Amino acid sequence: MKRLRTRVSDLDQRRRHRSTARAMLSLDPEPESWLDIGTGDARFPAVAKELFPYTSFDGLDTTTAVLGAREAERVEEAYLGTPSDPHITKALTARYDVVSVLNPVKDLAAALTFLRPGGHLLMETATAGAAEAVRTELAARDCTLLPTNRHPALDRLSRTTRVIARRDPSPA
Repeated sequence: MKRLRTRVSDLDQRRRHRSTARAMLSLDPEPESWLDIGTGDARFPAVAKELFPYTSFDGLDTTTAVLGAREAERVEEAYLGTPSDPHITKALTARYDVVSVLNPVKDLAAALTFLRPGGHLLMETATAGAAEAVRTELAARDCTLLPTNRHPALDRLSRTTRVIARRDPSPA
């Protein structure tokens, strides 16, 4: 019985990851580069690669699981640390077309620095209240909030609330 529950849980996670990746298809059907923050063993990038086969996926995590993900070729580059780590920030500034955060980070500003101008941030939060706080912070940081194309009833039924934003180019 435990094996069946584990299998169902894995299938549910895969379905949620696919739905999350699919949210980017209409906004950026072929991003060149994508960073998954908090990637762990990179299950999300592995699923997203099915929809974005020509995209280079990288992972950032605070655990060594990200190194195993690189060895298993679920991500091309693996970064061990936090988004606000100065060495990581310096190396990854304005490098990505898409940054996904499925486990919200404390330092949203650092995550935004990894996006190229016009790049997209794809975030999922645990509650609608947390999502509203993220939306407010993104608007204050000159990001354009985009519709998620997710029916409101799905947000209520889902364990997460999705937020998508585009980093606007800096005024010259």
